[in-house]
Amino acid sequence: MKAVRIHKHGGIEVLQVEEIPVPEPGPGQICVHLKTSALNHLDIWVRNGIPGVPLPMIMGSDGTGVDRFKAGDPVIVQPLVYCSTCRNCQAGKENMCENMGILGESTNGTNCEFIVLDEKCVQPKPDNISFTEAAAFPLVGQTAYQMLIKRAAIQPGENVLVWGVGSGVGHMAVQIAKIVGCNVIATAGSDEKCRFATDLGADLAIHHYNDNIAAEVKKFCGKVDVVFEHVGSATWDVSMKVLSNGGRVVTCGATTGANVSIDLRHLFFKQQTILGSTMGDADTFTQVIKLVEEGQLKPRVEKIFSLDDIASAHEYLENSEQFGKVVLTL
Repeated sequence: MKAVRIHKHGGIEVLQVEEIPVPEPGPGQICVHLKTSALNHLDIWVRNGIPGVPLPMIMGSDGTGVDRFKAGDPVIVQPLVYCSTCRNCQAGKENMCENMGILGESTNGTNCEFIVLDEKCVQPKPDNISFTEAAAFPLVGQTAYQMLIKRAAIQPGENVLVWGVGSGVGHMAVQIAKIVGCNVIATAGSDEKCRFATDLGADLAIHHYNDNIAAEVKKFCGKVDVVFEHVGSATWDVSMKVLSNGGRVVTCGATTGANVSIDLRHLFFKQQTILGSTMGDADTFTQVIKLVEEGQLKPRVEKIFSLDDIASAHEYLENSEQFGKVVLTL
């Protein structure tokens, strides 16, 4: 089968499309013939070099395909890897599993034609979306849902600031916050992406390069109750500046850098909360699929590349050109 692998960390030149053997399933596993696979910023981080990533590594976290043992049965892949037996898994906190991992980071991923998975990591594909759309929401959808619903516990009427609406996780966050009934402020890096934010349901779209975000937030609602963070050091100071008393910042990433400063006096005096979040538990994946099936949550596919054109796909994603998701056809 064809697979995209890296044997060392670096730029797009380390991405190799190779022919390797089709994996064989063991007890309790299935072999899925993948049709599509989405890219995530995690792929960029893994390629550039996350400590501890085993090499060579098949890239990719999201995928859809057909169960090899039930020909024609469409399925969707859960990118979270968990054991099901540790204390956290038994408590329904699979994303806190003692052996937690993500496809394409801790184990071989979905940028390939076939993948072997535990049966628990495969769900039926929603009938109302294509394979391409189905690849576009598993990782980012459950990440955004976990952040907003289970970590920040957003409530109807609250004001939510979402950074980077053009990203996969950002465009999911806007929709989830609107489903709950929040007032959503979204930032984007171009006028076109601002229009995209409005189309998704954002109540206010702010150009984060041209506009004074703090001033625009103040005019719109004064302060925000929740900040949806995944950018890091470049946006952190503004995130804290616009946060209300009792407000929550929930973060899943640090694209622009991981080192930020926190004034503890402001934190405790304003009774604010900073929440970290990674992926989502098994229930979150189920709930996100349900929202997609109901038509409330709509994955947006911006551009499609072939597996052989993986370098161009990485370059496109790294340049932040997309509105939504970049997907590979296999």
